[in-house]
Amino acid sequence: MALFGIFSFRSFSFGLKISKLSALHLSTVSSADLFYDHLQKNNGNVEKILATVKTTLDSRCVNQVLHKCSFELSLMGLRFFIWAGRQPNYRHSSFMYSRACELIGIDRSPCLLLNVIEDYRREGCVVDIRMFKVMLNLCKEAKLANEALLILGKMPEFHLRADTTIYNLVVRLFIEKGEMDKAMKLMEEMDSIDIHPNMITYIAMLKGFCDVGRLEDAYGLFKAMKENGCSPNTLAYSILLNGASRQGITEKIMELLEEMEKEGGNCSPNTVTYTSIIQSLCELGQPLEALKILDRMENSGCAPNRVTVRTLIKEFCKDGHMEEVYELIHRVVARGGTSYGDCYSSLVVSLAKMKKIAAAEELFRNMLASGVKPDGVACSVMIKELCLEERVLDGYNLCNEVDRNGYLSSIDSDIYSLLLVGLCEHDHPMDAEKLARLMLKKGIRLKPHYADHVIKHLNKFGDQELVMQLGGIRK
Repeated sequence: MALFGIFSFRSFSFGLKISKLSALHLSTVSSADLFYDHLQKNNGNVEKILATVKTTLDSRCVNQVLHKCSFELSLMGLRFFIWAGRQPNYRHSSFMYSRACELIGIDRSPCLLLNVIEDYRREGCVVDIRMFKVMLNLCKEAKLANEALLILGKMPEFHLRADTTIYNLVVRLFIEKGEMDKAMKLMEEMDSIDIHPNMITYIAMLKGFCDVGRLEDAYGLFKAMKENGCSPNTLAYSILLNGASRQGITEKIMELLEEMEKEGGNCSPNTVTYTSIIQSLCELGQPLEALKILDRMENSGCAPNRVTVRTLIKEFCKDGHMEEVYELIHRVVARGGTSYGDCYSSLVVSLAKMKKIAAAEELFRNMLASGVKPDGVACSVMIKELCLEERVLDGYNLCNEVDRNGYLSSIDSDIYSLLLVGLCEHDHPMDAEKLARLMLKKGIRLKPHYADHVIKHLNKFGDQELVMQLGGIRK
């Protein structure tokens, strides 16, 4: 009897858990059904009716209601979505805005938004700023700049005043379209109604002007920004620097950098700023000027990073100034900015890309002999170049040497497939078999476009088990 009682109790508990789960599922489904039933009736002032529904509101429920409305009740679905977005215990996620645009068809029928506003006006609905923000966020998701502007213009009809956040949203939509004159007009409108642009507004506008090549307008706005009491920061200066760099205006680059160094504080240039300028000067074919920026960078207490050094090495290498390259490497390593391994690896890659394979190989082997660890890019590039020169066995031996030094894990997995194909094609079956087993051991996948070719060759020499295993690790 005791055993039967325990079994009955467990069965009851299990059944209770299932009932709870079922009830939870049904309550979510019924929540959507309840809202949808009220929307179908459409007796006017939908929002008041929706407020009487006493049930759970969450993203799943909202999604289900939108899906039900998507076939014939798009306008009602939109009103529900706007209403849901102003409820105190629920907030639409970016995913839900995307989902709403898709199900309601906002991008296909943007007039729905204006139709809803007209319904609000006609029915005498109480409309608040949160409802307008939901509509504008739908415009943002669907990239509807002109419709957003029209919605913004409707706010005074409901005695509502837009804030800086709302204006910024509409301004950004026009910036994304490259319509900077309209964006600027909105900024001027903000000033005229005592809604002052903030740093977000200015940053977006500066980037927008630079992106469309209107640098003078960007500089003018930057000046106005300071006059209006909005202190610039490193980001604002960096946007202007990038704009000047894209147009190759060296004088402006240097002028802005000098201003940043003079301003200090939040405007002080950092490693990223200096590196960006060095990259720009190198692209403009001015490596000596770039080297001067490195001096200023180090004097200001900013240590160069791998990108800084790689950029300078590449440029000096391209111009054949190898003596300057080695001086640069010794200098930055001595000051603690980066390691010999990083610097020499960058030099190996630069030499290889210039097809100076002999020089790259000599440097690479010297690194291994001296215990200087090459990075993964240098290892992969060096082995690949040897394979491309039909020196597959040299590439394989170099791979083994890298392995003996404990650096094999850094090699790109694609290189193994390239090596294996080369060894097969050049009739080195024993080495091919060793490499195949190494790939299996490390779980390195054989590239699909090499697979049939490699397996065909290994079938001639290798055992069937190896071939089957290798076939099994194909992508």
